[in-house]
Amino acid sequence: MLRTRQRTLKGGCSYKGIGIHTGQQVTVSFKPAPPDHGIVFVRVDLPDAPRVPASIDHVALSDDNTRRTTLSHKGVEIHTVEHVLAALAGLGIDNAVVELDADEPAEPTDGSCDSFVNILTDIGIVEQHAQLQHLEIIEPVTFDDGNVHIAASPHDGFRLSFTIDYENPTIGTQYASFELNEKTFLEEIAPARTFALQSDVEDLQRRGLIKGGSLENAIVVGKDGIVNQSDLRFPDEFVRHKILDLLGDLALLGMPLRGHVYASKSGHSTNVRFVDRLRNAIQEGKVRYGGTTSWDITAIEKILPHRYPFLLVDRILELDDRRVVGVKNFTMNEWFFAGHFPGHPIVPAVLLVEAMAQVGGFLLMSRVEEREKKLVYFMGIDNARFRRPVRPGDSVRFELELRRLRGGTCKMHGSAYVRGELVADGDLWSQVVERER
Repeated sequence: MLRTRQRTLKGGCSYKGIGIHTGQQVTVSFKPAPPDHGIVFVRVDLPDAPRVPASIDHVALSDDNTRRTTLSHKGVEIHTVEHVLAALAGLGIDNAVVELDADEPAEPTDGSCDSFVNILTDIGIVEQHAQLQHLEIIEPVTFDDGNVHIAASPHDGFRLSFTIDYENPTIGTQYASFELNEKTFLEEIAPARTFALQSDVEDLQRRGLIKGGSLENAIVVGKDGIVNQSDLRFPDEFVRHKILDLLGDLALLGMPLRGHVYASKSGHSTNVRFVDRLRNAIQEGKVRYGGTTSWDITAIEKILPHRYPFLLVDRILELDDRRVVGVKNFTMNEWFFAGHFPGHPIVPAVLLVEAMAQVGGFLLMSRVEEREKKLVYFMGIDNARFRRPVRPGDSVRFELELRRLRGGTCKMHGSAYVRGELVADGDLWSQVVERER
Protein backbone atom coordinates (compact mmCIF):
# COMPACT_ATOMS: atom_id res chain seq x y z
CA MET A 1 0.00 0.00 0.00
CA LEU A 2 1.42 3.38 -0.99
CA ARG A 3 2.12 5.92 1.70
CA THR A 4 -0.18 8.95 1.89
CA ARG A 5 1.83 11.22 4.25
CA GLN A 6 5.34 12.63 4.19
CA ARG A 7 7.88 11.39 6.72
CA THR A 8 10.99 12.71 8.43
CA LEU A 9 13.41 11.71 11.20
CA LYS A 10 12.33 11.72 14.83
CA GLY A 11 15.63 13.31 15.92
CA GLY A 12 19.25 13.65 14.86
CA CYS A 13 22.62 11.96 15.21
CA SER A 14 26.18 12.11 13.90
CA TYR A 15 28.92 9.68 12.93
CA LYS A 16 32.50 9.94 11.67
CA GLY A 17 34.24 8.11 8.87
CA ILE A 18 36.27 8.32 5.67
CA GLY A 19 34.96 9.18 2.20
CA ILE A 20 35.45 6.17 -0.06
CA HIS A 21 36.68 8.21 -3.07
CA THR A 22 38.22 11.33 -1.50
CA GLY A 23 39.71 9.54 1.52
CA GLN A 24 38.87 12.57 3.69
CA GLN A 25 37.82 12.36 7.33
CA VAL A 26 34.22 13.55 7.60
CA THR A 27 31.53 13.97 10.23
CA VAL A 28 28.01 13.37 8.91
CA SER A 29 24.88 14.46 10.79
CA PHE A 30 21.30 13.50 9.96
CA LYS A 31 18.57 15.89 11.13
CA PRO A 32 14.79 16.15 10.69
CA ALA A 33 13.24 18.65 8.26
CA PRO A 34 9.77 20.18 7.79
CA PRO A 35 7.23 19.01 5.18
CA ASP A 36 8.01 19.71 1.51
CA HIS A 37 11.67 20.33 2.40
CA GLY A 38 13.08 17.31 0.61
CA ILE A 39 16.58 15.93 1.16
CA VAL A 40 19.21 18.66 1.40
CA PHE A 41 22.96 18.32 1.99
CA VAL A 42 24.66 21.12 3.96
CA ARG A 43 28.42 21.84 3.92
CA VAL A 44 28.94 23.04 7.48
CA ASP A 45 32.69 23.39 6.88
CA LEU A 46 32.20 26.25 4.42
CA PRO A 47 31.23 29.89 5.10
CA ASP A 48 27.46 30.39 5.44
CA ALA A 49 26.95 26.59 5.37
CA PRO A 50 25.83 26.35 1.71
CA ARG A 51 22.97 23.97 0.93
CA VAL A 52 22.88 21.49 -1.95
CA PRO A 53 19.43 19.97 -2.64
CA ALA A 54 19.32 16.32 -3.68
CA SER A 55 17.69 17.07 -7.01
CA ILE A 56 18.27 16.17 -10.62
CA ASP A 57 18.69 19.93 -11.21
CA HIS A 58 21.91 19.81 -9.18
CA VAL A 59 23.64 16.75 -10.59
CA ALA A 60 27.22 17.51 -11.65
CA LEU A 61 28.17 15.80 -14.90
CA SER A 62 31.82 14.70 -14.90
CA ASP A 63 34.09 11.96 -16.20
CA ASP A 64 33.77 9.86 -13.04
CA ASN A 65 29.96 9.86 -12.93
CA THR A 66 29.88 6.23 -14.01
CA ARG A 67 31.30 5.37 -10.57
CA ARG A 68 29.39 7.79 -8.33
CA THR A 69 26.70 10.46 -8.29
CA THR A 70 27.83 14.01 -7.51
CA LEU A 71 25.69 17.02 -6.65
CA SER A 72 26.76 20.62 -7.28
CA HIS A 73 25.17 23.97 -6.45
CA LYS A 74 26.81 27.37 -6.82
CA GLY A 75 30.26 25.83 -6.94
CA VAL A 76 29.76 23.58 -3.89
CA GLU A 77 29.97 19.83 -4.52
CA ILE A 78 28.84 16.73 -2.63
CA HIS A 79 30.28 13.47 -3.98
CA THR A 80 29.02 9.88 -3.79
CA VAL A 81 25.51 10.58 -2.52
CA GLU A 82 23.83 7.47 -3.96
CA HIS A 83 24.01 5.21 -0.89
CA VAL A 84 22.72 7.89 1.48
CA LEU A 85 19.86 8.65 -0.90
CA ALA A 86 19.07 4.96 -1.35
CA ALA A 87 18.85 4.47 2.42
CA LEU A 88 16.56 7.49 2.85
CA ALA A 89 14.36 6.45 -0.09
CA GLY A 90 14.24 2.80 0.96
CA LEU A 91 13.08 3.78 4.46
CA GLY A 92 10.52 6.24 3.11
CA ILE A 93 12.15 9.38 4.54
CA ASP A 94 11.04 12.34 2.43
CA ASN A 95 12.44 15.29 4.38
CA ALA A 96 15.88 15.42 6.04
CA VAL A 97 19.03 17.51 6.39
CA VAL A 98 22.39 15.80 5.88
CA GLU A 99 25.22 17.94 7.26
CA LEU A 100 28.86 17.27 6.28
CA ASP A 101 32.18 18.92 7.12
CA ALA A 102 33.77 17.63 3.89
CA ASP A 103 32.61 17.04 0.31
CA GLU A 104 31.72 13.33 0.56
CA PRO A 105 29.64 11.38 3.10
CA ALA A 106 31.54 8.58 4.80
CA GLU A 107 30.67 4.94 4.21
CA PRO A 108 30.59 3.68 7.83
CA THR A 109 31.25 0.01 7.09
CA ASP A 110 31.10 -2.40 4.17
CA GLY A 111 29.89 -0.58 1.04
CA SER A 112 26.23 -1.53 1.49
CA CYS A 113 23.34 0.53 2.87
CA ASP A 114 23.09 -1.45 6.09
CA SER A 115 25.15 1.00 8.14
CA PHE A 116 23.06 3.98 7.00
CA VAL A 117 19.89 2.02 7.65
CA ASN A 118 21.00 1.21 11.19
CA ILE A 119 21.79 4.86 11.91
CA LEU A 120 18.48 6.12 10.52
CA THR A 121 16.30 3.49 12.17
CA ASP A 122 18.01 4.15 15.51
CA ILE A 123 16.99 7.81 15.17
CA GLY A 124 13.41 6.83 14.37
CA ILE A 125 10.99 7.93 11.64
CA VAL A 126 7.83 10.01 12.13
CA GLU A 127 4.89 10.73 9.85
CA GLN A 128 4.09 14.34 9.01
CA HIS A 129 0.68 15.88 8.32
CA ALA A 130 1.53 16.98 4.76
CA GLN A 131 0.22 14.83 1.91
CA LEU A 132 2.82 12.88 -0.01
CA GLN A 133 3.04 13.42 -3.75
CA HIS A 134 4.53 10.86 -6.09
CA LEU A 135 5.35 10.62 -9.77
CA GLU A 136 3.20 8.10 -11.61
CA ILE A 137 4.17 6.51 -14.91
CA ILE A 138 1.08 6.51 -17.14
CA GLU A 139 2.76 5.71 -20.47
CA PRO A 140 6.08 3.92 -21.16
CA VAL A 141 9.21 6.08 -21.01
CA THR A 142 12.44 4.75 -22.54
CA PHE A 143 16.10 5.72 -22.64
CA ASP A 144 18.88 4.16 -24.75
CA ASP A 145 22.57 4.91 -24.92
CA GLY A 146 24.68 2.32 -26.74
CA ASN A 147 24.12 -1.00 -24.98
CA VAL A 148 22.38 0.69 -22.03
CA HIS A 149 18.60 0.47 -21.95
CA ILE A 150 16.29 1.85 -19.25
CA ALA A 151 12.50 1.92 -19.36
CA ALA A 152 9.66 2.86 -17.03
CA SER A 153 6.15 1.50 -17.45
CA PRO A 154 2.85 1.85 -15.55
CA HIS A 155 2.63 -0.31 -12.46
CA ASP A 156 0.42 -0.25 -9.38
CA GLY A 157 3.31 0.04 -6.95
CA PHE A 158 7.07 0.52 -7.24
CA ARG A 159 9.18 -2.20 -8.85
CA LEU A 160 12.84 -2.12 -9.88
CA SER A 161 14.38 -4.67 -12.25
CA PHE A 162 17.97 -4.84 -13.44
CA THR A 163 20.19 -6.90 -15.75
CA ILE A 164 23.98 -6.87 -15.66
CA ASP A 165 26.30 -8.68 -18.10
CA TYR A 166 30.02 -8.88 -17.32
CA GLU A 167 32.67 -10.87 -19.17
CA ASN A 168 34.15 -11.76 -15.79
CA PRO A 169 32.73 -15.25 -15.03
CA THR A 170 32.44 -14.59 -11.29
CA ILE A 171 29.84 -11.90 -12.03
CA GLY A 172 28.52 -12.98 -15.42
CA THR A 173 24.93 -12.22 -16.36
CA GLN A 174 22.50 -11.59 -13.52
CA TYR A 175 18.88 -10.42 -13.41
CA ALA A 176 16.80 -9.45 -10.39
CA SER A 177 13.41 -7.82 -9.88
CA PHE A 178 11.87 -6.60 -6.63
CA GLU A 179 8.65 -4.91 -5.57
CA LEU A 180 10.21 -2.17 -3.46
CA ASN A 181 8.83 -1.38 -0.03
CA GLU A 182 10.48 -0.90 3.33
CA LYS A 183 10.53 -4.65 4.08
CA THR A 184 12.04 -5.77 0.77
CA PHE A 185 14.54 -2.92 0.86
CA LEU A 186 15.76 -3.86 4.34
CA GLU A 187 15.93 -7.60 3.65
CA GLU A 188 16.84 -7.88 -0.03
CA ILE A 189 18.58 -4.67 -1.20
CA ALA A 190 20.21 -2.74 1.66
CA PRO A 191 22.73 -5.51 2.52
CA ALA A 192 24.06 -5.77 -1.06
CA ARG A 193 27.62 -4.40 -1.20
CA THR A 194 29.35 -2.34 -3.84
CA PHE A 195 31.77 -4.21 -6.09
CA ALA A 196 34.57 -3.50 -8.54
CA LEU A 197 36.77 -5.41 -10.92
CA GLN A 198 40.38 -5.57 -9.80
CA SER A 199 41.48 -4.12 -13.15
CA ASP A 200 39.14 -1.17 -12.64
CA VAL A 201 40.49 -0.56 -9.13
CA GLU A 202 43.94 0.16 -10.52
CA ASP A 203 42.49 2.58 -13.06
CA LEU A 204 40.43 4.36 -10.42
CA GLN A 205 43.49 4.77 -8.23
CA ARG A 206 45.41 6.33 -11.12
CA ARG A 207 42.55 8.81 -11.54
CA GLY A 208 42.73 9.82 -7.89
CA LEU A 209 39.57 8.01 -6.80
CA ILE A 210 38.79 5.38 -4.11
CA LYS A 211 41.42 6.92 -1.78
CA GLY A 212 39.31 5.67 1.11
CA GLY A 213 38.54 2.31 -0.48
CA SER A 214 39.69 -0.98 0.99
CA LEU A 215 38.95 -4.68 0.85
CA GLU A 216 36.62 -4.11 3.81
CA ASN A 217 34.21 -1.72 2.07
CA ALA A 218 33.78 -3.38 -1.34
CA ILE A 219 33.80 -6.73 -3.09
CA VAL A 220 36.83 -6.82 -5.39
CA VAL A 221 36.61 -9.32 -8.23
CA GLY A 222 39.71 -10.57 -10.04
CA LYS A 223 40.19 -12.92 -12.99
CA ASP A 224 40.04 -15.97 -10.73
CA GLY A 225 37.31 -14.93 -8.34
CA ILE A 226 36.74 -12.63 -5.40
CA VAL A 227 40.04 -11.18 -4.23
CA ASN A 228 39.13 -10.40 -0.63
CA GLN A 229 37.71 -13.88 0.05
CA SER A 230 34.35 -12.44 0.94
CA ASP A 231 31.34 -14.73 1.02
CA LEU A 232 28.48 -13.33 -1.04
CA ARG A 233 25.40 -12.39 0.95
CA PHE A 234 23.20 -13.35 -1.99
CA PRO A 235 23.99 -15.43 -5.09
CA ASP A 236 23.03 -12.35 -7.14
CA GLU A 237 24.50 -9.72 -4.79
CA PHE A 238 26.13 -7.87 -7.69
CA VAL A 239 22.89 -7.06 -9.49
CA ARG A 240 21.14 -6.29 -6.20
CA HIS A 241 23.70 -3.58 -5.53
CA LYS A 242 22.97 -2.15 -8.97
CA ILE A 243 19.31 -1.94 -7.91
CA LEU A 244 20.44 -0.15 -4.74
CA ASP A 245 22.38 2.39 -6.83
CA LEU A 246 19.40 2.89 -9.15
CA LEU A 247 17.12 3.48 -6.16
CA GLY A 248 19.47 6.19 -4.88
CA ASP A 249 19.66 7.89 -8.27
CA LEU A 250 15.88 7.77 -8.73
CA ALA A 251 15.60 9.63 -5.40
CA LEU A 252 16.83 12.68 -7.33
CA LEU A 253 13.27 12.99 -8.61
CA GLY A 254 12.45 14.45 -5.19
CA MET A 255 9.47 12.20 -4.54
CA PRO A 256 8.57 8.51 -4.71
CA LEU A 257 7.89 6.89 -8.06
CA ARG A 258 4.87 4.78 -8.92
CA GLY A 259 5.77 2.48 -11.78
CA HIS A 260 8.14 -0.27 -12.90
CA VAL A 261 11.67 0.75 -13.87
CA TYR A 262 13.80 -1.77 -15.75
CA ALA A 263 17.50 -1.11 -16.42
CA SER A 264 20.06 -3.06 -18.40
CA LYS A 265 23.82 -2.42 -18.12
CA SER A 266 23.30 1.03 -16.62
CA GLY A 267 25.55 3.02 -14.31
CA HIS A 268 25.21 6.28 -12.41
CA SER A 269 25.69 8.56 -15.42
CA THR A 270 22.95 6.87 -17.45
CA ASN A 271 20.75 6.51 -14.36
CA VAL A 272 20.71 10.26 -13.80
CA ARG A 273 20.16 10.95 -17.50
CA PHE A 274 17.13 8.67 -17.29
CA VAL A 275 15.89 10.60 -14.25
CA ASP A 276 16.11 13.75 -16.36
CA ARG A 277 14.23 11.91 -19.13
CA LEU A 278 11.45 11.08 -16.65
CA ARG A 279 11.16 14.72 -15.67
CA ASN A 280 10.82 15.76 -19.31
CA ALA A 281 8.17 13.05 -19.78
CA ILE A 282 5.93 14.99 -17.40
CA GLN A 283 5.51 17.63 -20.12
CA GLU A 284 4.73 14.87 -22.62
CA GLY A 285 1.89 13.53 -20.46
CA LYS A 286 3.64 10.20 -19.89
CA VAL A 287 4.35 10.92 -16.22
CA ARG A 288 2.12 12.83 -13.84
CA TYR A 289 2.29 14.33 -10.40
CA GLY A 290 -0.25 12.98 -7.99
CA GLY A 291 -1.18 12.08 -4.47
CA THR A 292 -2.00 8.53 -3.57
CA THR A 293 -5.73 8.91 -4.11
CA SER A 294 -7.84 8.92 -7.25
CA TRP A 295 -11.59 8.79 -7.75
CA ASP A 296 -13.18 6.07 -9.84
CA ILE A 297 -16.57 6.18 -11.53
CA THR A 298 -18.41 5.13 -8.36
CA ALA A 299 -16.87 8.01 -6.40
CA ILE A 300 -17.52 10.43 -9.27
CA GLU A 301 -21.22 9.55 -9.32
CA LYS A 302 -21.46 10.49 -5.64
CA ILE A 303 -20.38 14.04 -6.48
CA LEU A 304 -21.60 14.71 -10.05
CA PRO A 305 -25.31 14.36 -10.95
CA HIS A 306 -24.65 13.17 -14.53
CA ARG A 307 -25.28 9.58 -15.65
CA TYR A 308 -24.81 7.52 -18.81
CA PRO A 309 -24.79 8.48 -21.61
CA PHE A 310 -23.86 11.96 -20.46
CA LEU A 311 -21.34 11.26 -17.72
CA LEU A 312 -18.13 12.02 -19.60
CA VAL A 313 -15.52 11.45 -16.87
CA ASP A 314 -14.03 8.02 -16.15
CA ARG A 315 -11.60 8.90 -13.36
CA ILE A 316 -10.32 11.87 -11.39
CA LEU A 317 -6.53 11.60 -11.02
CA GLU A 318 -5.62 14.73 -9.05
CA LEU A 319 -7.55 17.17 -6.89
CA ASP A 320 -6.61 20.07 -4.64
CA ASP A 321 -8.13 23.45 -3.80
CA ARG A 322 -7.38 25.01 -7.19
CA ARG A 323 -6.62 22.21 -9.64
CA VAL A 324 -8.25 19.04 -10.91
CA VAL A 325 -7.19 16.41 -13.46
CA GLY A 326 -9.60 13.91 -14.99
CA VAL A 327 -9.57 11.29 -17.74
CA LYS A 328 -12.11 10.16 -20.31
CA ASN A 329 -11.41 7.13 -22.51
CA PHE A 330 -13.35 7.41 -25.77
CA THR A 331 -14.10 3.95 -27.18
CA MET A 332 -15.74 3.03 -30.49
CA ASN A 333 -18.85 2.07 -28.52
CA GLU A 334 -19.70 5.69 -27.68
CA TRP A 335 -23.25 6.42 -28.81
CA PHE A 336 -22.35 9.55 -30.82
CA PHE A 337 -19.81 7.90 -33.13
CA ALA A 338 -22.62 6.21 -35.07
CA GLY A 339 -23.82 9.55 -36.41
CA HIS A 340 -20.92 12.01 -36.09
CA PHE A 341 -18.95 11.70 -39.34
CA PRO A 342 -19.87 8.05 -40.05
CA GLY A 343 -16.88 6.23 -41.47
CA HIS A 344 -14.56 8.87 -40.04
CA PRO A 345 -15.62 9.06 -36.36
CA ILE A 346 -14.59 12.12 -34.35
CA VAL A 347 -15.54 13.17 -30.83
CA PRO A 348 -17.83 16.22 -31.15
CA ALA A 349 -16.04 19.35 -30.00
CA VAL A 350 -19.05 20.31 -27.89
CA LEU A 351 -18.70 17.04 -25.94
CA LEU A 352 -15.03 17.75 -25.29
CA VAL A 353 -16.15 21.03 -23.76
CA GLU A 354 -18.84 19.22 -21.75
CA ALA A 355 -16.32 16.66 -20.46
CA MET A 356 -13.94 19.46 -19.53
CA ALA A 357 -16.75 21.27 -17.71
CA GLN A 358 -17.69 18.12 -15.80
CA VAL A 359 -14.10 17.68 -14.59
CA GLY A 360 -14.18 21.30 -13.44
CA GLY A 361 -17.57 20.70 -11.87
CA PHE A 362 -16.06 17.90 -9.78
CA LEU A 363 -13.63 20.43 -8.27
CA LEU A 364 -16.44 22.87 -7.48
CA MET A 365 -18.82 20.27 -6.05
CA SER A 366 -16.06 18.77 -3.89
CA ARG A 367 -15.78 22.16 -2.15
CA VAL A 368 -19.42 22.74 -1.25
CA GLU A 369 -21.38 21.49 1.72
CA GLU A 370 -24.70 19.66 1.28
CA ARG A 371 -23.80 18.96 -2.33
CA GLU A 372 -26.93 16.86 -2.74
CA LYS A 373 -28.82 20.18 -2.70
CA LYS A 374 -26.59 21.85 -5.30
CA LEU A 375 -25.86 21.73 -9.04
CA VAL A 376 -23.15 23.22 -11.22
CA TYR A 377 -24.46 25.03 -14.30
CA PHE A 378 -22.12 25.60 -17.21
CA MET A 379 -22.45 29.30 -18.13
CA GLY A 380 -20.06 29.91 -21.00
CA ILE A 381 -16.68 29.46 -22.62
CA ASP A 382 -14.17 32.01 -23.90
CA ASN A 383 -11.09 31.60 -26.07
CA ALA A 384 -12.02 28.05 -27.07
CA ARG A 385 -9.61 26.35 -29.44
CA PHE A 386 -9.84 22.83 -30.91
CA ARG A 387 -6.42 21.93 -32.21
CA ARG A 388 -6.84 18.40 -33.56
CA PRO A 389 -9.57 15.74 -33.75
CA VAL A 390 -10.09 13.23 -30.95
CA ARG A 391 -10.87 9.75 -32.28
CA PRO A 392 -12.02 6.37 -30.95
CA GLY A 393 -9.35 4.82 -28.74
CA ASP A 394 -8.01 8.17 -27.51
CA SER A 395 -7.63 8.74 -23.77
CA VAL A 396 -8.16 12.43 -23.06
CA ARG A 397 -6.56 14.02 -20.01
CA PHE A 398 -8.38 17.15 -18.82
CA GLU A 399 -6.49 19.62 -16.63
CA LEU A 400 -8.39 22.52 -15.09
CA GLU A 401 -7.10 25.34 -12.91
CA LEU A 402 -9.34 27.64 -10.87
CA ARG A 403 -8.66 31.25 -11.87
CA ARG A 404 -11.49 33.12 -10.14
CA LEU A 405 -14.18 32.29 -7.57
CA ARG A 406 -16.67 34.85 -6.34
CA GLY A 407 -19.77 33.71 -4.58
CA GLY A 408 -20.95 30.72 -6.53
CA THR A 409 -19.49 31.83 -9.87
CA CYS A 410 -16.10 30.67 -11.05
CA LYS A 411 -13.73 30.87 -13.98
CA MET A 412 -11.42 27.99 -14.83
CA HIS A 413 -8.85 27.49 -17.55
CA GLY A 414 -9.13 24.03 -19.05
CA SER A 415 -6.79 22.07 -21.29
CA ALA A 416 -7.28 18.68 -22.94
CA TYR A 417 -4.38 16.42 -23.93
CA VAL A 418 -4.03 13.19 -25.89
CA ARG A 419 -0.66 11.44 -25.48
CA GLY A 420 0.80 14.69 -24.15
CA GLU A 421 -0.38 16.77 -27.14
CA LEU A 422 -2.76 19.67 -26.51
CA VAL A 423 -6.01 19.03 -28.41
CA ALA A 424 -8.33 21.66 -26.93
CA ASP A 425 -8.36 24.48 -24.38
CA GLY A 426 -10.44 27.39 -23.23
CA ASP A 427 -11.74 29.46 -20.30
CA LEU A 428 -14.89 28.03 -18.73
CA TRP A 429 -17.46 29.87 -16.61
CA SER A 430 -19.68 27.94 -14.21
CA GLN A 431 -22.01 28.62 -11.31
CA VAL A 432 -23.09 26.61 -8.29
CA VAL A 433 -26.87 26.88 -7.85
CA GLU A 434 -29.51 25.44 -5.56
CA ARG A 435 -31.12 22.29 -6.91
CA GLU A 436 -34.80 22.92 -7.63
CA ARG A 437 -37.16 20.58 -5.83
